[in-house]
Amino acid sequence: MELGAFSVSLAVKDLGASKAFYEKLGFEPVGGDEAQNWLIMRNRDHTIGLFQGMFEANILTFNPGWDQQCNELESFTDIRDLQAELKRQGAALASEADPSTSGPASLMLSDPDGNQILIDQHR
Repeated sequence: MELGAFSVSLAVKDLGASKAFYEKLGFEPVGGDEAQNWLIMRNRDHTIGLFQGMFEANILTFNPGWDQQCNELESFTDIRDLQAELKRQGAALASEADPSTSGPASLMLSDPDGNQILIDQHR
């Protein structure tokens, strides 16, 4: 199952403090909006999102259609196909993509330990 680019979305308490900390580890801002309390930071192929006040827990994030640098892939597995496969395998989905649509969509599920997983297709 090809899930696309991987990143970790971190629920942070203080965006400025978190940004400064991750900059010490070599991460640089590549997207987001500090005024809206979120940043995307990258260190080579490693991507993290810092989100203040947007959700309660950290989330593993996959982006079908993107490589690790957020470049669009020529071909990829659409989120609706991933969703159908997950459902065939008996995965319980917390939210689903509308199968009658195309383009951007997302779904969420949790692993056995309660860790949230977001599959978020942007194209």
